[in-house]
Amino acid sequence: NVKLGGLGPDYEAIKEKKEKFKLQKKYSRQIKEYNMKNITFVPWLPTKPQVTSSETRQKALEYAKKIPRPKTFLSRQSDREVPEEGVLPQSSDGTSLPEIPSLETLRSRHEKEKEVVAAFKALHIL
Repeated sequence: NVKLGGLGPDYEAIKEKKEKFKLQKKYSRQIKEYNMKNITFVPWLPTKPQVTSSETRQKALEYAKKIPRPKTFLSRQSDREVPEEGVLPQSSDGTSLPEIPSLETLRSRHEKEKEVVAAFKALHIL
């Protein structure tokens, strides 16, 4: 007795698969119940010790003491002092700064440069 394939669904094969699936479900439920009864619960994450706010503040203050403070600039009084003639002003890192030209020398230089520009314009270079 050999049954050849047909055009419709094979109800017998489907029933066998359905029974097999039911047995698997039943077995998995039994295992789950057994594990729930016999296994004690272990905490997954260790609990942190409770830190009070005063301890946190103390830690923050200790940390703040260790941080180097920024250097403050010299007081404004030193800026008001007029440097003596012949003494070059000093920068904050100790290097000497160039002497600042007076207003009259700057005006004369400006006039000379204006004349040079006018000469270039007359020659149509600019």
